[in-house]
Amino acid sequence: MKYPKTLKKGAMIGLVAPSSPVSPEQVAQCQKVLQDLGYRVKSADNLSASKGGYMAGEEEVRGNWINRMFADDEVDAIFCIRGGDGGNRIMEYVDPDIVKANPKIFVGYSDVTSLHLLFNQQCGLVTFHGPMVRSNMIEHFDKESEKAFFDALTAEKEYVYQPPKDFEIKTAKAGKACGILTGGNLTVMCTSIGTPYEMETEGKILFVEEVGEHIGNMDRNIYQLRNAGKLKGVSGILLGQFSNCDTDQENYTIVDIVKDAVKDLNIPVMYNIQSGHGFPMVTLPMGAECTMDTDNKSIVFSVER
Repeated sequence: MKYPKTLKKGAMIGLVAPSSPVSPEQVAQCQKVLQDLGYRVKSADNLSASKGGYMAGEEEVRGNWINRMFADDEVDAIFCIRGGDGGNRIMEYVDPDIVKANPKIFVGYSDVTSLHLLFNQQCGLVTFHGPMVRSNMIEHFDKESEKAFFDALTAEKEYVYQPPKDFEIKTAKAGKACGILTGGNLTVMCTSIGTPYEMETEGKILFVEEVGEHIGNMDRNIYQLRNAGKLKGVSGILLGQFSNCDTDQENYTIVDIVKDAVKDLNIPVMYNIQSGHGFPMVTLPMGAECTMDTDNKSIVFSVER
């Protein structure tokens, strides 16, 4: 796996919208917040475009902007402006050869999970499940999220997950495991099954997060992963934020669902990992070698450039 070069002050950030759009006013806000952080900005021209009211223009346009930002020698890192919907529509238009030839920082989460899987599995590139510009940096870039973000993008030898204050790591199943980190949004992971971009989990540590789902839907999706063989070979599981998810029963949660789904598997499961659709939002390097240990409640990523 290729860990991209570190982010330096004054770097050029390519701002893309692979899923849903933002308003022109929000585009200006996003550009300003990055400039105020000390970076230059080059923006795709579809950030406020609209198709169907929920996608940032035609899928070919959105996919080609990913290619253009990776191929552009002036661009040092690519930040997604937001997630939303329609990201899986662009997969056939993203060129893995361009990405492999021009490895660089790529940041996003939620609907961007499709691109993380593509870049990790087909391009050998470590990407970052981290804050997006419109969704996080304008109004919700708290100090802990900001520190974790820049620590992840500038780490030299290792990057250690630091739980935010009052969000201690918890254990559902004890143990220690090592493996490349994969996963992301639960719904998007499940929709990859049966496609050329299907998530690979064998020997890996699986990270899972979700937003706005009923417990029944999360149950179906977790058991879709189990029935598709995606849980059997994992080394371990990290459960992130499940923001605005309706559990229906206070005494039966997503943690209980996962414990049931892996009760016959000898793998560790840690939860309360603060990465996903909530705040604070800690950055995770997808595709990086990860070691999780429930004894000392640690999550450590190796950085190899």
